[in-house]
Amino acid sequence: MQLPRLIQIARGERPADLLLKGGRIINVFSGTLIDASLAIAAGAIVGWGDYEAHAEIDLNGSFVAPGFIDPHVHIESSMACVTEFTRAILPRGTTTVMADPHEIANVLGLDGIHYMLESSLNQPMNLLFTLPSCVPATHLETAGAHLKAEDLQPLMSDNKIVGLAEMMNFPGVLGQAPDVIAKINAARTRRLALDGHAPGLTGKDLNAYTAAGIASDHECTNADEARAKMAAGMHIMIRQGTGARNLHDLLPAVNPHTARRMMWCTDDRHPHDLLDDGHIDAIVREAVQSGLDPILAIQMATLNPAQYFGQHHLGAIAPGRRADLVVFDDLRRPEIHQVFSEGRLVAENGIMRPQIERPQIVPLPPAMNLRPAMIDFRIPAEQTHARIIELVADQLMTRQQIAEVSLENGKAVSDPERDLLKLIVVDRHTDSGRTGKAFVKGFGLQSGALASSVAHDSHNIIAAGVSDADLRLAITTVVDMKGGLAAVQNGKILAALDLPIGGLMSTEPISVIRSKLDELLAAARRLGCRLQDPFMTLSFLALPVIPELKLTDHGLIDVDRFEPVPLFVKTP
Repeated sequence: MQLPRLIQIARGERPADLLLKGGRIINVFSGTLIDASLAIAAGAIVGWGDYEAHAEIDLNGSFVAPGFIDPHVHIESSMACVTEFTRAILPRGTTTVMADPHEIANVLGLDGIHYMLESSLNQPMNLLFTLPSCVPATHLETAGAHLKAEDLQPLMSDNKIVGLAEMMNFPGVLGQAPDVIAKINAARTRRLALDGHAPGLTGKDLNAYTAAGIASDHECTNADEARAKMAAGMHIMIRQGTGARNLHDLLPAVNPHTARRMMWCTDDRHPHDLLDDGHIDAIVREAVQSGLDPILAIQMATLNPAQYFGQHHLGAIAPGRRADLVVFDDLRRPEIHQVFSEGRLVAENGIMRPQIERPQIVPLPPAMNLRPAMIDFRIPAEQTHARIIELVADQLMTRQQIAEVSLENGKAVSDPERDLLKLIVVDRHTDSGRTGKAFVKGFGLQSGALASSVAHDSHNIIAAGVSDADLRLAITTVVDMKGGLAAVQNGKILAALDLPIGGLMSTEPISVIRSKLDELLAAARRLGCRLQDPFMTLSFLALPVIPELKLTDHGLIDVDRFEPVPLFVKTP
């Protein structure tokens, strides 16, 4: 809208496009409620008060808040494409996300980032992005790409890019690794936000990390850590996702002095949580029910992330701001029943309005480059004892155990009676045939195999199973689907979920994804699995930055030593 017209409408000299009457406006600047009508024109708020408009909607005393913002989320973790992810969270009141395409970038590099940017166009919500800073995440696995500072720089001028994503390589910052420093300098030159990822960092190392300009962290697990990082100048994103839930541990750090430097984020939320619980709206409800002032909780979901990322046209109900709004009846339990995006009513009662067009899903070439027939699943026994990856209940970390392995014809094999399963990770990016082989304890499978192309961070194919034949079938099923999850038994496919977009995302609605996941989980339980979500557990067993023992296509990785270690050990 041209500025003269905006001024004329704001002054009441011309009618607005839409007037929301009878609402209670939540002002996140002052922390107050304003009982007034709200005028909107050309997707922007022009003012509150007595205005004429071409159309009116009566809110009947409902509360009106700014649309919610998620400042750190990996869309790929929902397993839904951008179009279907949008249609899952927008009815919940999230009108803006700052998404980190770290997962697809580790598979497809710049092509993956461009794919996400292109997919975000013409969506009925505001999709912004941060540039992945760690592709690959480590040198201990085969990733699909290697992005250097010079690769990222051309993208930094795109108006959808608002920051450099979580700098997980904090040792590289502290050690002044040239490419890490180059990425930070490039982002600082463009005045982009620099997101952090530094669990447990303290003292002079924290000073050095923040001195580099890194201004946020979403990895705090206790209030003292959050307070220390805020004292050093950082903004704290309180994460409440599927795999990591930090809200209750960090709430003691929230008070009127600190709240302006704190915000909510989901990081990773899976389909079940998105459908059953919600998105940022669920975090706001939980925080309020835990005793936090409702307007403060809403400010942390709106104004704070907008200002952190320099998006000063977002995050508040005020003249000139983008008209992203949520409407609900109970301030103490905000269940969103209307959502406006750029002044357009896009969702009601948790459902997208039927007239809201679904943008076409952008196609993407397959990201699967391996031949299952070439994989050798045999493990020649070099000793009678081996390092075992032991799962820890409800944790991403694992333990290292030394145990005797079962032998058949000089080969180490799975032993379901002792809950020792063969674990396989295969390079899916370069057709090298590189395969890591080990054993894992804790799945409980008595037969069959599970496989997935979702395996953080490089997303090679990972599989656990009892027999080599079923392991081969499970991996072949994933490859044939161009990516996905599979459960098999005795040569038969029990359940599968195809994820053809980078081996990470589906083209189906999120409700269909959830239904297929339910079938997979039920199949895993029939195989004897005791875990609540074995596929999520499986997806983190190839991540060599979470202690204690992990498996990549390069072999077993001792995370504490940050180096490969042999599978077999001499008899204790």
